[in-house]
Amino acid sequence: MLPDQAGGRFRLKGIVRLTGLGMMFAGLAPVAMAQSTGEEQEPGELQALEVTSSVLKVDVPLAESPRPASVVDREELDDRNVQSLDESFRYRAGVVSGHYGADNDTDWFKVRGFDQSTYQDSLRIYREGYYQWLPEPFGLERVEVLKGPASILYGEAPPGGIINAVSKRPSDEKSGIIELQVGNREHRQLNLDTTGALTDNASYRLVAVYKDREGDLDHTDNERYYIAPSVAIDLSDQTRLTVLSSLQKDDGVPVNGFKLPYGTIDDTPYGKVDRSANLGQPGYDKNDRTQTAIGYELEHTMDETWSFMQNVRYNRLDLELRSVYAGAQNPTDPRVADQGLVYRDGTTDGWTMDNRLMGQFFTDRLENTLLVGLDYQRLTAEGDEYDVFPSYDFNNGVYFTPPFGTVDMFDPAYGNFTPVTDADLTESESYKRQVGLDLQNQLRVDDRWVLLASLRQDWANTEVVTGGAPQESDDEELTVSAGIMYLADNGLSPYISYSESFEPQVGTDANGDLYEPLHGEQLEAGVKYAPLWMDGYVSAAAFQIEEDNGLVFGGGTQVQLGEQESRGFELEGNVYLTDLWQVTAAYTYMDTEVRNDFANTEARAPLIPRHMASFWTDYDLSQLLPGLKVGGGLRYNGETRDGDTTVPSFTVADLMARYDFDQNWRMQVNVNNVTDKEYIARCEYWCYYGESRIVIGSLSYRW
Repeated sequence: MLPDQAGGRFRLKGIVRLTGLGMMFAGLAPVAMAQSTGEEQEPGELQALEVTSSVLKVDVPLAESPRPASVVDREELDDRNVQSLDESFRYRAGVVSGHYGADNDTDWFKVRGFDQSTYQDSLRIYREGYYQWLPEPFGLERVEVLKGPASILYGEAPPGGIINAVSKRPSDEKSGIIELQVGNREHRQLNLDTTGALTDNASYRLVAVYKDREGDLDHTDNERYYIAPSVAIDLSDQTRLTVLSSLQKDDGVPVNGFKLPYGTIDDTPYGKVDRSANLGQPGYDKNDRTQTAIGYELEHTMDETWSFMQNVRYNRLDLELRSVYAGAQNPTDPRVADQGLVYRDGTTDGWTMDNRLMGQFFTDRLENTLLVGLDYQRLTAEGDEYDVFPSYDFNNGVYFTPPFGTVDMFDPAYGNFTPVTDADLTESESYKRQVGLDLQNQLRVDDRWVLLASLRQDWANTEVVTGGAPQESDDEELTVSAGIMYLADNGLSPYISYSESFEPQVGTDANGDLYEPLHGEQLEAGVKYAPLWMDGYVSAAAFQIEEDNGLVFGGGTQVQLGEQESRGFELEGNVYLTDLWQVTAAYTYMDTEVRNDFANTEARAPLIPRHMASFWTDYDLSQLLPGLKVGGGLRYNGETRDGDTTVPSFTVADLMARYDFDQNWRMQVNVNNVTDKEYIARCEYWCYYGESRIVIGSLSYRW
């Protein structure tokens, strides 16, 4: 880093713990601080702080990048006692989560109105259909989101953005934590995290979790075993090898939150369908999965200019899923739901590799960061599957597809179904391969201007075989991205950016022609504000995303005449009002529309509210009682629409209290949905109740 970069506008007062949009001055702040001289800092003294993030794949401060990103670091994950990945961004702008209620077998996100891709340690996690890889939050150092199209860095991806979960890594400094948690819904959890030096050149880390809890529906539960050993070795002064591995096993009964509008949104003579009612077949349902992963990160510094990093991982998912749900209302008895079924018994095997060569060049006026990348992804999925969705011919009074079973929605009783036999199963196979070559350059001119330009070429192949002839897609795609930012002395950093995405599709149209990839593009303008006089930041961004080639139903088959557009505005801030009082606030406006050019229709996208807002504050009460910290937040989601169905807005409150009663011992209590508010989270054909109140108490010993 140039001497003048260490000062000026990127200095903050004191030890700052900031989170939020762009991770402008957060996430890796502890790392940055650890690189200081170790001298004690006087109150009010300014300290250099440079923050980078793995989600951008280059070592440049996010505050100086015209790409929008957000990060939730380990401290915030602990403060809010995050239990699943999709809880991470509840207090961030632009991210919708929890829209399907309290699901225990999938993490659900929508970023800027679109689905997202999930990555761990910047390597893709293939989440194909019901084969869902679930990262354990306690095993993570932080969670990042890159908003908008990310194909320029990661290849095929939807235009909304990507989620990147960053694993905990070994440290030379000895430390650890043992934590016991108990709570309602029979919640029991034991956590272990320990790290330290093995030799002068090697260090280790071991993270382990046991968790058992009941689901939000009657007769549902999940038991998890998780262990993640890792080791880091300094092969030389210039080369470091980190080996990461994990094993996670989940056994449980899935939470099928599918409920029909009848009895949830719509009034009935029978009252409301109970929030906790299980409309599946809990004696038959099961969700057993085993996740295994091993990989390495190799970092090599060639000289003062060039460095190289190689990231490789193999992962395997074994899944046995039987999930019965309320598919449709019975045509003769409105109290009864005809049940559908999802049956999966199979495995996925994935190989991913990311190679990055980075060069940094300096002159009196310029700082140039060049990245050349080559990555490879391969997925194989094989299994037996069976799907039932009941449908009824009202004209002739017969079923097109008979139900798997039936259940009284207002007084569930179980057992009225016919189990699946081996003869019912269909063997399914799918293969995905992708090779990508990317080039990006970020130029900083006169310590004022930041210019970014990126170019990427992808070659993708997808093949699916399900009980018939294979469907195959071969696609080549060139994507581009560009942005410009101005760094003002007063802390204002306005920027504009443009980015593209693509997502291959499998299948053929009525003429037998392969579907074209989905294409997306985003135009964004924003500003990041972090003046010296303010301990924190405020940021704002306006964006427009368009995606074409969407598949819609037309003329008895699917045609590529669909479009989706999302326009919005995000405002977010994280500020220390005093040394003891921190406030985080976010607001999102999104107008997301789906157009069917075949039917000449246009409607609001379901699940996406036009307005979202959140507010979190915490206060350090150490002056009153040493070691005491309290916090609380409000989460507002505006109304959503699904066709003619309107889902009312709702607001949920969360609270936390933490007490460090010794240098090593900590007690903490978290309460989510404090009032146990009963509300409908979203509707999309089905309707989903939001998660009920959760109370968890923790006792931990740290060293």
